[in-house]
Amino acid sequence: MTTVPRLSIGLPVYNGEEYLAESLEALLGQSYEDFELIITDNASTDGTEEICRRYAARDSRISYHRLPVNIGAAPNHNHVLTLARGELFKWASHDDLYGRDLLAVCVEALDAHPEVVLAHTWNATIDSSGRVIAPFDYRMPTDSPSPSERFAGLLFASGGDDFYGVMRTDVLRRVRPHDSYHHADRTFVAEIAMHGPFHQVPELLYFRRDHPTRAERAHPSVRSRCANLDPRRADRLRHPVVRLLGEYVLGFVGLVHRAPISAVEKRRCYRHLARWFATRARAGVGASNEPQGVAPTTQVLTIDGIVPGRVS
Repeated sequence: MTTVPRLSIGLPVYNGEEYLAESLEALLGQSYEDFELIITDNASTDGTEEICRRYAARDSRISYHRLPVNIGAAPNHNHVLTLARGELFKWASHDDLYGRDLLAVCVEALDAHPEVVLAHTWNATIDSSGRVIAPFDYRMPTDSPSPSERFAGLLFASGGDDFYGVMRTDVLRRVRPHDSYHHADRTFVAEIAMHGPFHQVPELLYFRRDHPTRAERAHPSVRSRCANLDPRRADRLRHPVVRLLGEYVLGFVGLVHRAPISAVEKRRCYRHLARWFATRARAGVGASNEPQGVAPTTQVLTIDGIVPGRVS
């Protein structure tokens, strides 16, 4: 009889050969081992397939699925979730790195706090070689019992990387799938927060790699970012920029409308949204929010010895 793992890790990837093996080593070397790793390859044209098949052959926790065509990053993220069997779920990026105990502390936090729907750790930005360049101290009130306070915290801050936290799978399947308009990841995370609080473990265990080919840098314009999420967004006639920005605003409106919260809390969310829209209208709806938070008191200057596969 096949044992169902408690945690499913979904790793959607496209042309990730440069950093993929290092990321897989960090995931497979986790101290928490009760997981499956589902890789959905978006019809890569580099050495990604070879790397994935090599690792899948050596570790039975990996299942590799190659899509016949590139459907875009957003549909691929949604697709990998449909293959998950675990009660918990985490998206992983092919170029990021993970401290050895990241999964363990997140699962422990979810077990200790049944009301929490997402658990993550402090994160830091690393460069292409793995050097820590920007530790980040999470300061948003996503742990608040008030849905409207959680909503406001996510709305007005650029935030951390909650999207890559460990989440309850049943909650993910109750929210609207990840879309492909401008900043769709922000509305997606905000909708998850409408279902319950988040928990941040105060340890630097998630390392987001910044490099020239990362999606945010390789696709600098609103349209190119959206087309990367879904190739259909490249059509200027059907998807003008005003629509890509308008769907972003309407995405917040819709998630509040759908949220399983009281009428009082919804009204508070709408008030926060009106205030946010007024500030965004002055700056431009597509403008980025100012980062929130400061570097942690105890900074990690190297990930060697913390991330599996890297030795000090």
